[in-house]
Amino acid sequence: MSEVRKKRVTIHDFLSKKGKEKIVMLAVYDYPMTKIIDECGIDGILVGDSVIMNVYGFPNTLYATLNDIIRHTKAVANAKPRALIVADMPFMTYEVSKKEAVKNAAKLIKAGADAVKLEGGVEIVDKIEAIIKAGIPVMGHIGLTPQRILKFGGYKLMGRTAELGLKLIEDAKALEEVGVFSIVVELTTREVAREITNRVKVPTICIGSGPDCDGQILVLHDILGLSDLKLSFVKQYIDLRSIIKNVIQEYINDVKLGRFPGVEHFKTMSENEYRKLQELLRQKFS
Repeated sequence: MSEVRKKRVTIHDFLSKKGKEKIVMLAVYDYPMTKIIDECGIDGILVGDSVIMNVYGFPNTLYATLNDIIRHTKAVANAKPRALIVADMPFMTYEVSKKEAVKNAAKLIKAGADAVKLEGGVEIVDKIEAIIKAGIPVMGHIGLTPQRILKFGGYKLMGRTAELGLKLIEDAKALEEVGVFSIVVELTTREVAREITNRVKVPTICIGSGPDCDGQILVLHDILGLSDLKLSFVKQYIDLRSIIKNVIQEYINDVKLGRFPGVEHFKTMSENEYRKLQELLRQKFS
């Protein structure tokens, strides 16, 4: 990787790409995968609360804790990626008060994040504003906000009607006004995502909302075929699950049939040392 490629991606870089160059992000949770995707030149990494589903097997993101995100943020940061690291603020780590929101956001920054992401619109702008005033960059998140699936009654397309679309646009404008550097727009109709993108000066990052946003984000587990979820808006680039299963089956067969380990996989004593060992064993146990 050239020196130019090694230069860290900054908040300013995100802002400068608005309307000029598509931003590409992935949700990633660990050191080895961060190393791999960063070598490919990804712009941003989200340490998403979806880790609680894809790594720990919980049914939704409501189970994620601040300590979960701190742990995985540290793992990602330890890879020293060029990409911007954004950490999710989990459910109930920012809703209660501005003071608590700032305190918890700071913990994620100290864990290695460059910015934090909060879900919600007008109803949480006071928390976002307090975090930004404390010197911590914030990425907004509107549309389908998984931390509010109990309220929505599941994962549903947002912005189906003109009234609901207007509400989402108002949310985006409110986030822009308090100073977010970008906004994730999740699972809205294409028209609403396009209107939001055209009406705010900060980049919009789409997930399931069409091609008109300033960037795209998906979960690494989804595009590799490792996730249990089958989402209509995800492009699965490879069925890594099947590849892994084939490798494991081959390993099992090799061990059971005596093909592994082969002579190239272990070391032996010299004949002289082995003879000495046999003599010592005779003396000890005869």
